[in-house]
Amino acid sequence: MTDVINPATGAVLTSVPSCGLAETDAAIDSAQRAFAGWRQVAPGDRARLLRRFAALVDAHLDELAELEVRNAGHTVGNARWEAGNVRDVLDYYAGAPERLTGRQIPVAGGLDVTLHEPLGVVGIIVPWNFPMPIAGWGFAPALAAGNTVVLKPAELTPLTAIRLGELGREAGLPDGVFTVLPGKGSVVGQRFVTHPAVRKVCFTGSTQVGKSIMAGCADQVKRVTLELGGKSANIVFADADLERAAASAPGSVFDNAGQDCCARSRLLVQDSVYDRFLALLEPAVKAFRVLDPASPDAEMGPLISAGQRTSVAGYVEGADVAFTGSAPDGDGWWFPPTVLLARSTADRHWREEVFGPVLSVLPFRDEEEAVRLANDTAYGLSGSIWTRDLGRALRVSRAVDSGNLSVNSHSSVRYWTPFGGMKESGLGRELGPDALLSFTDTKNVFLADS
Repeated sequence: MTDVINPATGAVLTSVPSCGLAETDAAIDSAQRAFAGWRQVAPGDRARLLRRFAALVDAHLDELAELEVRNAGHTVGNARWEAGNVRDVLDYYAGAPERLTGRQIPVAGGLDVTLHEPLGVVGIIVPWNFPMPIAGWGFAPALAAGNTVVLKPAELTPLTAIRLGELGREAGLPDGVFTVLPGKGSVVGQRFVTHPAVRKVCFTGSTQVGKSIMAGCADQVKRVTLELGGKSANIVFADADLERAAASAPGSVFDNAGQDCCARSRLLVQDSVYDRFLALLEPAVKAFRVLDPASPDAEMGPLISAGQRTSVAGYVEGADVAFTGSAPDGDGWWFPPTVLLARSTADRHWREEVFGPVLSVLPFRDEEEAVRLANDTAYGLSGSIWTRDLGRALRVSRAVDSGNLSVNSHSSVRYWTPFGGMKESGLGRELGPDALLSFTDTKNVFLADS
């Protein structure tokens, strides 16, 4: 059994089983048997089951949100959005089974058609920072395409995944079609990589672990989708709406206590407005509300663990602190929103993913330098560009090596558009129409006319 901790108090919430190798193999074997039947379910019937699943998530939205507040330290507003996102993603992909069509290709001597066929068993490994939505981003399109799913939640945050598994069964998903396996990554997750019946692994987490998973999957030529680390840039040009950009900047990095691969943790400000922007940013940071995550006024909760708090503090120690916000005292893994001035691009807090509420700031001279600094990283997941110049917005958007960019906004995720990274931020795309086909193989069939 594994204890599950409330990060806002440090208290044990409950204990959950930790699956071993035997339980994992049994679940994968069950999923493999279930696949033979699930792939044959009529598209309309599969769509109805997914819509029923979505309706049950909606009916239990408050319950799921409360679990996430207590288990992950997410603010209640964010947790409700996250539960709603699972519902919306299920609804979105419920429309897919009846529209997953192939093509007829003109040929001589017969008829040529393509079919999109499910892969089989899909293993999904979910991180602790966004347990609900990232689970849904994997299992919804995988199930819609006719695959069966085994899902391993993070050891720190298993509760909502376990409840989603129960709701899937209540919706009528057949036995073995969707199974949640709490346990260690070194046991359950690693078995997804090595078991020959698992034909695809979806992993969200650190770049280091993602590389290991990709290397392991290569041994069986197994497909992977990887959403890994990030060190996203927030680029503010002198012609931007500075008041709006400064007011929104704290939320772009401190949301979820900075434990977000999309966090705009590198702030690049054009030198001619650098001092003015920092003057606008300081009150916005100090006003950012770090509270009990169950409070409706909370904008940020605690870090996930004592170890994470120690890691984040290590980046701040010895750095040039511009200003900080506030955080509660007492029990729990609290850390204040913190703004650091980068002395150079060699600073550790500028280059590495802190995964905490820490923002690093650096000035730039012109558009060319802004792009160079933004791209001077191993990562390429997300980012923002603030300017009133449409031509500049287009030029910089094309030039920055990032899978997801927003102009005059910090939005990274919409369930109907593709999401994923470049460089060491990942491989493949989740969400939107692109994700569905990544859970299929294209088969070409030629039928001779004589």
